[in-house]
Amino acid sequence: MPKIVFINGPNANLYGLDPSGTYGSDSFATIEQKCRDKAAELGIDLEFLQSNHEGQIIDWIQAARRDAQGIIINAAGLTYTSIAILDALMAFDGPILECHMSNIHKREPFRHHSYISKVATGIIAGLGLRGYLLALAAMGEMVGEGA
Repeated sequence: MPKIVFINGPNANLYGLDPSGTYGSDSFATIEQKCRDKAAELGIDLEFLQSNHEGQIIDWIQAARRDAQGIIINAAGLTYTSIAILDALMAFDGPILECHMSNIHKREPFRHHSYISKVATGIIAGLGLRGYLLALAAMGEMVGEGA
């Protein structure tokens, strides 16, 4: 069973607290459970993580080098600032999907540049929870093909 690490960055744990806001009404716990259900359906061993700390995210990316076949990452605000996360991702040999709940290109100009995009195999943005589930399905196909 392929292992996928799905990393969520700062403030993702607050999803759903402002149902009229950018990220919708699904709580982080709901998003996690729906992703776990989808991963089980796809035959994927899913490690679903969230941290508000850049160093922790880097540690998880480095650990993924040992036993994960793919990484899905929503680095949230660190997407636009962290060269250190980019460097860690550059050392990962498998596919990397960048995933954002909102359409970052319809938001503030500083969100239009992602360091992660430089190493991402693909990018999904603006589809909310649906984007997370699509990322899992796409990653399942990629690691199933040995990409």
